[in-house]
Amino acid sequence: MEEKKIELRQTGVKVRLIGEDGNAFHVLGKVRAALRRAGESREFIEAFTKEATSGDYNHLLATVMEVVEVE
Repeated sequence: MEEKKIELRQTGVKVRLIGEDGNAFHVLGKVRAALRRAGESREFIEAFTKEATSGDYNHLLATVMEVVEVE
């Protein structure tokens, strides 16, 4: 079965990260939880996670900012 490519997009979901723990796992967890609460699909969240963790810390932050609005 061919895997369908999920395109990442700006969701408009707001996530407060300023002044929070900057640990990569903490950031990833907060964003994943916010996306779940906003009703995003499991497939979208998994595609986000795969992309966000495919590089270094700066790539993680860039991917987060591509998908959610950071406060």
